[in-house]
Amino acid sequence: MICCLHFILKLLNLPHQISNYLFNFLIQLIINLNFILMKLTFKHQDSYSRGQLLLRTFFGFLYIIIPHYFLLMFIMFWGGILSFISWWAVLFTAKYPKGMFNYQVNMRKWTIRVSARLYNMADGYPSFGLKGTDGNTNIEVPYPATLSRGLLLLRFFFGFIYVYIPHGFCLFFRGIATCFLSFLAWWAILFTGKYPKSWFDFNVGTIRWLMRVDLYMSWMDDKYPKFSGKEFEEELTNLAPTQM
Repeated sequence: MICCLHFILKLLNLPHQISNYLFNFLIQLIINLNFILMKLTFKHQDSYSRGQLLLRTFFGFLYIIIPHYFLLMFIMFWGGILSFISWWAVLFTAKYPKGMFNYQVNMRKWTIRVSARLYNMADGYPSFGLKGTDGNTNIEVPYPATLSRGLLLLRFFFGFIYVYIPHGFCLFFRGIATCFLSFLAWWAILFTGKYPKSWFDFNVGTIRWLMRVDLYMSWMDDKYPKFSGKEFEEELTNLAPTQM
């Protein structure tokens, strides 16, 4: 990550003193920040349906992707507008409006419900709507009492450098491994009716890592996303469910 930051700052061709100051500032910022506490839950089933696996493979586009993403297209469009409004709210009040925050969390719950089926990580049909429930997946995000205006501006101007580039570099290779394991898991379910637990946990970790980056860059949390897909002990013991 440090090499990535140094390389990008060189590409920007900034004056030497400014480049060094910015580099040191970003490194200290990342070192001193706590990490995002976000609880993402995927239930590993004891057995998976071969019939549903084949149904999703051949007809999932028709009965899952089209109806859900047709609605999610509008939901996400409105979510983008609310995200724009919330940026200004954080800038002037240091607070993310609670109703807008809950909307964003519920939108992500919906997308996770759909993704779990498309990646064959859960059986059953994903429920529609922002208030939809699911016994196989869930995400809990604590509402921040206050947010930093400085970090908001830092992410806006330099988030590409110190968040997207280092995390994207790592997630690129992890994504390849996730796709490969998902492919193997498809055959494992088809022949055994089971999704190997270690593969399942690795793929859930990839989604968890992506979600942490997403929350940070959506200014829903000021804590820098850790370079890991593992679930933290604090998330298991101290995180209360999000109030809806």
